[in-house]
Amino acid sequence: MKKLSLLFFLFVSSVLLFAQEIDEIKLRTHIRILANDSLQGRGTGTEGEKMAAAYIESEFKKLKLKTVGKSYQQAFSFKSEAQEEAGTGYNVIAYLDNKAKSTIIIGAHYDHLGLGHQSGSLEANSKGMIYNGADDNASGVSGLLELARYYSTNKVKEKNNFLFICFSGEELGLIGSKYFTENPLIDLSTVNYMINMDMIGRLDEQSKMLMVHGTGTSPVWETLIKGLENEQVKIRTDSSGVGPSDHTSFYLKNIPVLHFFTGSHSDYHKPSDDWDKINYSGQVEVLKVITQVIDNLDNEPKLAFLPTKTRPMTNRAAFRVTLGIMPSYSNDGGVKVDGVTEGRPGQLAGIQTGDVIVQMGDLPINDIQDYMGALGKFDKGQTVEVKLKRAEKIISLLVTF
Repeated sequence: MKKLSLLFFLFVSSVLLFAQEIDEIKLRTHIRILANDSLQGRGTGTEGEKMAAAYIESEFKKLKLKTVGKSYQQAFSFKSEAQEEAGTGYNVIAYLDNKAKSTIIIGAHYDHLGLGHQSGSLEANSKGMIYNGADDNASGVSGLLELARYYSTNKVKEKNNFLFICFSGEELGLIGSKYFTENPLIDLSTVNYMINMDMIGRLDEQSKMLMVHGTGTSPVWETLIKGLENEQVKIRTDSSGVGPSDHTSFYLKNIPVLHFFTGSHSDYHKPSDDWDKINYSGQVEVLKVITQVIDNLDNEPKLAFLPTKTRPMTNRAAFRVTLGIMPSYSNDGGVKVDGVTEGRPGQLAGIQTGDVIVQMGDLPINDIQDYMGALGKFDKGQTVEVKLKRAEKIISLLVTF
């Protein structure tokens, strides 16, 4: 009888352990579907994005997650530069009810640039080409779906509920997440914290660097996050709760946030951001870090919120000009250029990969927020002096937008 009991215990333990694994195959499947040409880049309000929403909803239904309204989808109106009339976007939302007092929100945007007609493209003369957005942000959505499976099949329930939100309209200026926080489907005062995954699919195999933004929004974050570094993942933190992604909308409602991001790359906002370039094993490691964050805080009280020193974030849709560069989101003391698009103003002026932009016109550039703010102040056809650091030397270039 004792042997049978032991065998039963080992069997149950193995089942529980198996349920706790992050499944790389599922991640790959989700991304291949969401970044398929048939979805035509998931532009906000397009038929392709509606197909993506239907797929996400079907996955929520498979996991038997609940709705928090009449359906899994929350509609909102939007208007973009490419449209004369207002369109409709849809946040896709599901709830895991653990009968707890507080809720963790896990979010990721599922829209992208469609066929390149809306602003944001870093590829010259590519309108009509499909921007599949495998990393931006099919990777985040696949991570969300995998975490939804991970926690909904967990036999030992956490002491928080989970709200899983796939946002639309992020590329147009965080429209979907802003709409949700202004029209929440749960009481926001019960939200413990919000985790945002935006571009988590390209963990560099050499540096293994994972950026985690928002660590100043609660007293617990910095020490906890830094303690999760390991041989597979090195972590760089940033305290600000404001950044160019959907966690910002929740920070502005006094909710602690974290944004996980594996960095920019040469395929960012280009038609070449495809499923076969994703580092799937690296994505598994990122999700392991996220589960460790959640598990380590499960027995802790509801997190305290801290405001961080930030400046208002420039709306992406407000940019009138572009340099045509791929900026690093993790550099201090300027904005490092991770890539340059041929034929765009930056390349024509002589900006090179590896340069660090420190001034545009009369505006000092200390970080990505300064850079985005500067872009909103210049007009097409305007020529400005751009100062940058190259091999420890400061050089000046004239850029015509």
